[in-house]
Amino acid sequence: MALRYPAHADAVRLYGDGFHRDPRTTYQRLRERYGAVAPVLLDDDVPAWLVLGYRELHFVAGEPNLFSKDSRLWNAWNLVPADWPLRPLVTWRDTLLSADGAEHDRHSAAVDATVSSIDLLELAARCERIADDLIDAFASEGSADLIGQYAARLPLLVGTALLALPPAQAADFTDDMAAVLGRVGDVGAAEERLRSAVRRHTAARRANPGSDPLSTLATHPAALTDDEVFDNLFMLFLLGHAKTAAWIGNALRLMLTDPRFAARLAGGRRSVEHVLDDVLWEDPPNSNALGRWATRTVQLGAQHVRPGDLVVLSVAAANADPVVRPDRAAGPGRNQAHLAFGSGPHRCPYPSQDISLVTTRAALSVLLDRLPDITLAAPASELVWQPAVFVRSLTALPVVFTPIPPPGFLPV
Repeated sequence: MALRYPAHADAVRLYGDGFHRDPRTTYQRLRERYGAVAPVLLDDDVPAWLVLGYRELHFVAGEPNLFSKDSRLWNAWNLVPADWPLRPLVTWRDTLLSADGAEHDRHSAAVDATVSSIDLLELAARCERIADDLIDAFASEGSADLIGQYAARLPLLVGTALLALPPAQAADFTDDMAAVLGRVGDVGAAEERLRSAVRRHTAARRANPGSDPLSTLATHPAALTDDEVFDNLFMLFLLGHAKTAAWIGNALRLMLTDPRFAARLAGGRRSVEHVLDDVLWEDPPNSNALGRWATRTVQLGAQHVRPGDLVVLSVAAANADPVVRPDRAAGPGRNQAHLAFGSGPHRCPYPSQDISLVTTRAALSVLLDRLPDITLAAPASELVWQPAVFVRSLTALPVVFTPIPPPGFLPV
């Protein structure tokens, strides 16, 4: 550990099997030891400050002049390996995600207009059609992995469909986006193909705009460049896909494993809303938000944060802060004060929240309607979480159910 990070000499690692299996215990111990802000180590022992407090998270998120989204300010880049798994999340891009101030406002205006242009009723119908198609692919088997075959596929297919690409090109676009999002294969080549495709379609939509989101983004008065259009579009896919897929998967896990909800599976759509709210409090898809970089020396909680220090916002820990959850055993009820969609200028835009909700609700509702007797095919204790600190999601969710014959099937 570099000598200029003495506070992190014995910091807790936010990686490894123990942490990923039970992050709540880690957050609780950090809170007991350090209070609202704790020194931690990310993958490869890269130092950061973890904000555990509900009020402190609101403060950091709401003060972009003190805590910038510009990762070029980071004072620990020399400690980051070239193959660092979190590098794609911290690398500066000219997008809504990395900008502050007037530049953030410019990107935000274009992105907000883009997501606001999506008709939610039409989106719900599209999501249900795609969900039905995905279920059709495994319904006759009597078993499935609801992560790989369903939760991870549905948001990606919905996002691609919204771009209104020619059918012959949509499949290639989806495959390349899946490769980039999953970091599978030649990611660099896949991203270049995506950038080239988006450039072509951006030029075509500027010349002949339609009613699709890409046309809105490409022709917005903010006058985004071709690269800015791609980078913002990629950002929407990156964040939207990861969080929505995790929300679907975590909600399905809850319904299949938690007695409060498992007994009500037959309730179908009536049970869905309660499950979705509970997940945003107890198992938020974006469990930790990366990141903010201090612009000057500041006292945060009991910690002395220096210019260029990385600050990570723990949504999961803040949701469990005794300040807002003095009796966590009582459950959140209908309380909507969770931080699952962030806080401050960089919170998830409200239209994006609606899009994620519509997609997730459709995914659960259609599945429960089609496969009402679905049950977990493995002990809940054997389910494995992704080794990621920022998105809380399972690697697989194996289930069994009564097989449904394919359309047109005639029994012998």
